[in-house]
Amino acid sequence: MTALLSCVEVEARTPATASVIWLHGLGADGHDFEPLVPHLRLPHVRFVFPNARAIPVTINGGYVMPAWYDIRNLELAAHVKDREDPTQIRGSAAAIEALIARENTRGIPSERIVLAGFSQGGAMTLYVAPRHARPLAGFMVLSAYELLPAHADEHSEANASTPALFCHGRNDQMVPMFAGQAACQSARRSGREVRWYDFPIGHEVSMPEIQTIAGWLRERLPPT
Repeated sequence: MTALLSCVEVEARTPATASVIWLHGLGADGHDFEPLVPHLRLPHVRFVFPNARAIPVTINGGYVMPAWYDIRNLELAAHVKDREDPTQIRGSAAAIEALIARENTRGIPSERIVLAGFSQGGAMTLYVAPRHARPLAGFMVLSAYELLPAHADEHSEANASTPALFCHGRNDQMVPMFAGQAACQSARRSGREVRWYDFPIGHEVSMPEIQTIAGWLRERLPPT
């Protein structure tokens, strides 16, 4: 049984009828996107911001920090293999699945859950959501890229048509936009509805992006 990750939670202002599980980026924590919740205007939604476990990260000289998986090099070209640790990716995926299951036990069905993430967290979102065994309301990938693309045959039919939102900064030096565009194109191959938005920013989020996210979330998680 997978131990639950610690989480920062922002409870719904009315009885929760939906949940967003939002994964932070490398070196951050669950508080990173907590301040955005009031801007999203979703009083019926519970926001869950998990904390990744602290592990050594190769590209940062082995320094121990919150991370969903180790990154061994900074090369994002599609042909590069062994950039990330696949065992750690799968371990983090199991921990995220456990959080989805916890929301189910709290009365939120999977079709009322959106999985979201930024950077490393966005990459994990793109890894987990298409593999989840039950339909999700949608998934949101911010400033991220695709993990283990050679293993796309692991995807579940349950989420083959689950809508997705991709957002990226045009001036992103950490995760260049071409990597996000490639991930977006990969998500489109199943025939799902995928929306792409790019913004004149770096590896960050902006108010126009937050407004885009808010509108999309309100579509995916309307009040019941």
